[in-house]
Amino acid sequence: MEAAIILEPAIRIINRLQRERIIERYAIGGAFGVVFYSEPILTYDLDVFLLLDSSPGRLISLAPIYERLRELGYKEKHEHILIEGIPVQFLPAFNPLLTEAVLKAREVKVGKTSTNVFRPEHLAAIMIQTGRPKDRERLLLLREQAGLDRRMLRRILIRHGLWEKWERFVAGIPGS
Repeated sequence: MEAAIILEPAIRIINRLQRERIIERYAIGGAFGVVFYSEPILTYDLDVFLLLDSSPGRLISLAPIYERLRELGYKEKHEHILIEGIPVQFLPAFNPLLTEAVLKAREVKVGKTSTNVFRPEHLAAIMIQTGRPKDRERLLLLREQAGLDRRMLRRILIRHGLWEKWERFVAGIPGS
């Protein structure tokens, strides 16, 4: 958790965007999400998942976010925008699992600043869904260190059609 304190200045700016109604609701996911529940791991960027108005026929655009951040003096670098020295990637919650993860995110303090972070059970389900090799390693960390609520995780996995993938993952862990 101490490693996450370096995020506080960037989180203040993201919270400002929310107060200004440029973003509606957000939550931190990805590797930094894992850091809130386990020992620090190597990561390059802060993944901020957003709920955006996805009314039928409406084009989803991150342009207002980037325009406001440019007005505040922040610069883009590849697919990120550097906020207080932290590469931040804004990502729409593009599927039901991510939407649920944003809606059910846990409020935590980073220094004196509040933010929302995916629950460890949602992080685990998302890693099962994506199935990347680095997610497998992070999932092992979460499983060992995060105190996963196994009943909640099971319900999430079943609801999103991921239970069989979870069983294959667990079957591949020696000593499980």
